[in-house]
Amino acid sequence: MSGSRRVRFVDVHGHRRAFVKVGSGPALLLLHGVACDHSTWNRVIAPLAKDYTVIAPDLLGHGQSAKPRADYTLGGYANGMRDLLSILKIERATVVGHSFGGGVAMQFAYQFPELTERLVLVAPGGLGPDVSPIIRMATVPGFEQLMGALTLPGVRHAGLAGLRLAHAVHLPGTQDIEEFASIYDSFRDRQARAAVHHVLRAVVDRKGQIVTMTDRAYLTESMPLAVIWGADDAIIPSAQARNVDALAPGARIEIIEDSGHFPHRDHPDDFVRFVRDFMASTPASTYDKTRLRQLLRNGPGKRVRRARAGQRPVAPLAG
Repeated sequence: MSGSRRVRFVDVHGHRRAFVKVGSGPALLLLHGVACDHSTWNRVIAPLAKDYTVIAPDLLGHGQSAKPRADYTLGGYANGMRDLLSILKIERATVVGHSFGGGVAMQFAYQFPELTERLVLVAPGGLGPDVSPIIRMATVPGFEQLMGALTLPGVRHAGLAGLRLAHAVHLPGTQDIEEFASIYDSFRDRQARAAVHHVLRAVVDRKGQIVTMTDRAYLTESMPLAVIWGADDAIIPSAQARNVDALAPGARIEIIEDSGHFPHRDHPDDFVRFVRDFMASTPASTYDKTRLRQLLRNGPGKRVRRARAGQRPVAPLAG
């Protein structure tokens, strides 16, 4: 394995972006979920880097990246990932997105199909309205102030102890407690709280998820697509994976038992095995403007014949 696991930094449009780049071979871009950072992938980066060039950034507003008053929409994040890949001289990549990062991955493929070889969505948003009440709560006015109070030193230590106790006695929904504890701890940073609040308000309201891929999922007809979900996900129900069959019939779906919202952390060996098999058994998509135009004109429910036998032109996925 070539490269170092150290965090590197680059300025994009005047804002510092943190990322890990390691390995060699075809590029894998790993996009974390809201309030997380690149470390959520720690258990899978090294094994994946044996075969691939792995790029795992901290999205703007997260981790060690800058947290400015900025554009925290899906489109804004997709633009940032395009710019980062350009700086790193990565021509094309398979994009792996977890949770909110799955929404960014879908938007990236929709905006930049010529840069996208495949999509791997891990417990993604955008496949249905349901989402944990905790996520909905984070969108209401006063969230930043409340979390500021809950992360004061004495309160924070008590809160973290309570989370770990709940996990120790196996209370329902506590499978991902270590990741949640890390997120809770990160809210000590006022700028991080503000960024997360802005991110969530763009994609979730009191009724659930706002942004959906369902209206444009027919555009995935030629995009190699895989979906991985933990069977016991308490944040975004794994039942939403059933929607993939109707929305993108050619997609591969893997439901991992005894796993919550972070299957790449709960069962890293299974996760890596699935990604490797998907990469090895699917050809990278190729961009065909004519076919995309035909798909858009025909709309959902009508298939478009390929221009040449054996060709797999890309049809981008909506965010």
